[in-house]
Amino acid sequence: MVELAWADGHCGPVSLENLRDSCPCAECKGEKVLFREYVPGPVDKSIPGRNELGSVEVVGGYAVRFSWKDGHGTGLYTWELLRSLCECDVCKRKDK
Repeated sequence: MVELAWADGHCGPVSLENLRDSCPCAECKGEKVLFREYVPGPVDKSIPGRNELGSVEVVGGYAVRFSWKDGHGTGLYTWELLRSLCECDVCKRKDK
């Protein structure tokens, strides 16, 4: 679990599993390039270290890169994406 604190005073938890499952990279979410579409295969959630955080790096002023202990680390999580992943009671009620 990580606790994210925002400039507007909001704080909220996000589970490591939720962060990893929400990875926005092409390998995890797929992509379209030159009229071709890559669709990722099924996720193997049994890989050791899959939900263990290795490091966190701010990228420019717009995103964060999480590196995972299984070697994955190409996803750039924008601030908007991170805020949408908040699991606090207030944010969960908004989603309903």
